[in-house]
Amino acid sequence: MIVGLFPGQGSLRPGMGAPWVGHPSARIIEEVSASTGVDVLALLTTAPLDELVRTDNAQLATFALSATVADAVQGCGVAFDLAIGHSLGEYTALFVSGILAQDQAASLVRRRGLAMAEAATLASGTMVAIIGSDEEAVVGALSSLPGLVVANRNAPGQIVVAGPTDQIDELKARARELGLRKVIQLEVGGAFHSPLMAPAADALRGELDGATWLPGRIAVVSNVDAQAHDGGASWPAILAEQLTCPVEFSRSISDLDADEAAFVECGPGGVLAGLVGRIRKGSIAISVATPDDLDLLEQIHG
Repeated sequence: MIVGLFPGQGSLRPGMGAPWVGHPSARIIEEVSASTGVDVLALLTTAPLDELVRTDNAQLATFALSATVADAVQGCGVAFDLAIGHSLGEYTALFVSGILAQDQAASLVRRRGLAMAEAATLASGTMVAIIGSDEEAVVGALSSLPGLVVANRNAPGQIVVAGPTDQIDELKARARELGLRKVIQLEVGGAFHSPLMAPAADALRGELDGATWLPGRIAVVSNVDAQAHDGGASWPAILAEQLTCPVEFSRSISDLDADEAAFVECGPGGVLAGLVGRIRKGSIAISVATPDDLDLLEQIHG
């Protein structure tokens, strides 16, 4: 089994699209630009960091780059049997699976980014990664800060927490007292995957209900329940719920019923391949972010 992995917006850095300029698969970046009215190529090649990481820009740029990489990977003869996206990456997974057409996926990603950016203006929130502490310790620490929630269960020893900025600041200040080993501030535009994103879920729900959902070629594992879903019937509710619920990435990987699964991350960063290495030790997990990385595919299909 070959599992396609698709990252969220936090992995993007300036210039990451430049290596793909002139590659046949980069037509997707141009097509996403045309369908959304956003110059995604400029975002991926010349935009400064502050412009690129803005929530609405980062989500669309990450989607376009990841879809480009996935197209190139498939052009090398790799056929995905299953797709898993992390947060925003779920939309890329749905496009690659055939459950969403490209223009439909790009439109929803654009709307999602705008809705989440707007929700972040209504209440000050942020996120931190807690490294080296088990979930029991994290939950215990959060019991004295009821505004904070677990936002991502990424891998053993890596949990992301989200909530109001003042409570995140208190968590960081009291980390040692609360028994947490390492707390790292994330450079994000809001408290994603927390109740503070409820306005975004409300804003996006109508768009999701009105979208065209196709049968698809392969299943996509949902962040919400860590289960594989065929076709599009269940996805509008899942994607609305995803905005306020934790990303269950660790369970999505560990619960796969495939001892010999190989994982190919398509897009910027390489974070997901690294997480897979911690969750399923010994599995093949490679990251393709540039055209040069396509040579790594020899590990999975000779």
